[in-house]
Amino acid sequence: MSTLEQEILRKVLQWLSCADDDLHLAQHGLKLKSSCPYRLIAYHSQQCVEKYLKAYLVFRGIDFPYTHNISLLLELCEEQVSWVEKIPEAEELSRYAITTRYPGIDKQVTKEEAYHSINIATHVREVVRTALIQEGVNL
Repeated sequence: MSTLEQEILRKVLQWLSCADDDLHLAQHGLKLKSSCPYRLIAYHSQQCVEKYLKAYLVFRGIDFPYTHNISLLLELCEEQVSWVEKIPEAEELSRYAITTRYPGIDKQVTKEEAYHSINIATHVREVVRTALIQEGVNL
């Protein structure tokens, strides 16, 4: 493996680690007995998906804008692979990137939506990890 390939792999693994941290935090948040911050669970689920898609783009050497728009990231991935069709529900999470973080524009997130966002993030994680493994990345 060349030095460049090692550097790319290092960056991919960093993105994946940060994405997994977001997912773990979202999952842990559901364990709160009272005042569960469902909006933050949805936000961290969105962040997980965003970072998994960006990790794949880094792996492929594709420049991407620093955006929270999952649809745009899916389009960039779709130009390279067909597995994107397995995760169309990922686009639903884009709405949690901004509206859950800032007062005044925040929207209430229900318990069901929080659980659904984690399910989406978990599915995207599985699909992207499988794709990376099939392309020779040792996870």
